Amino acid sequence: MNTKRKREDMEIVWQTPANPPERHDYIFRNGVRYVKPYYFEFISHVKNRWAGKTIVDLFSDEFKGRPRDYYESAVKSGRIQVDGRKVSVSYVVQSSQKISHFLHRHEPPVMSWDVEILCEEPDVLTVCKPASVPVHPCGQYRKNTVVGILQAEYGLAPLFPVHRLDRLVSGLLILARSASRADLFRQQIESGVVQKRYIARVIGVFPEKQQVVNANVNYNAREGRSTVEVGDNQGNSTASLKGKAACTKFTRISTNGKQSIVLCEPVTGRTHQIRVHLQYTGHPIANDMLYMSEFVSSRAAEGLSADRAAAKSCSPPDPISRTSDMENDSNEDFSIDPMCTNCPNLAPKGYEGNEEGLWLHCVKYSGPDWIYECPHPDWASLS
Repeated sequence: MNTKRKREDMEIVWQTPANPPERHDYIFRNGVRYVKPYYFEFISHVKNRWAGKTIVDLFSDEFKGRPRDYYESAVKSGRIQVDGRKVSVSYVVQSSQKISHFLHRHEPPVMSWDVEILCEEPDVLTVCKPASVPVHPCGQYRKNTVVGILQAEYGLAPLFPVHRLDRLVSGLLILARSASRADLFRQQIESGVVQKRYIARVIGVFPEKQQVVNANVNYNAREGRSTVEVGDNQGNSTASLKGKAACTKFTRISTNGKQSIVLCEPVTGRTHQIRVHLQYTGHPIANDMLYMSEFVSSRAAEGLSADRAAAKSCSPPDPISRTSDMENDSNEDFSIDPMCTNCPNLAPKGYEGNEEGLWLHCVKYSGPDWIYECPHPDWASLS
């Protein structure tokens, strides 16, 4: 990698969502998929609570991932603009103004497992989503997503995810080839005629008899985790509970006396529903640091997701052995930006890139006249 390239010799090409991911955008190292850093314009509009702050104070208060002196330099150099023009560091923003942040973007790495195509039909595509890869662009992820990888490696676009799997969850993912087909799938899911099946590896000997958990799930977006809410034992109404009604059926498949493989059938679809309902039964997923820990500290300070903060705060269990692919350790160059707070590293700060996926895997979705399935992962065998 040439780290001596001077700023004046660099040709900056600003990317937008219209620039599709391409195969050469990725670098593979030690079983990890990285994205070559690229220039990107982040656009936001001034919220009411931001109005009246200076442009530097706004970024320093709301986006703590970079130091204040970076934001001062970015404003002075025009990398942060208001309504398409340069402003001074003392400029006071007003509600609804457009703010552009021209950034050297480093995406978090993901594990380099393939996105395996399971079934390709004229209007539907199903894949086996690997753990650690988000489904679609969100947060800091854009190219390192299932949708981005499928476009870059197979030329498959546009794709419309029918349902969502959390980033650390693996298994069956259904993608429609048109918006109308996706809407039909979603209507069936919302009407309750679609059955969903997952498997999980949990702590302890799960009861032999089927367990049905009817307990509200309350997701705290700030903390990035859910909690279970139930009514009291006096028969009082649950109307005052903040969470959303949620129901999951659990059936033990096998056990070795220390851990169990459990079939999970969510009747509703709440954030982290299976994970928090398993915690409620006393049998959390055996490598789920977030729901095995009482408290996850430093998430806000470090700018990490709740799962990453939990993984850093806890000692993980011994990982299940997995098949490791031998990738080329690419030596392709990428431009080092002297203003970038992440260069010369490929990954942004705080993202080491070596993650175990949750032992939670989607195996089957079935509707009135269709069934799609995904093979079980290696960890589903307790032998």
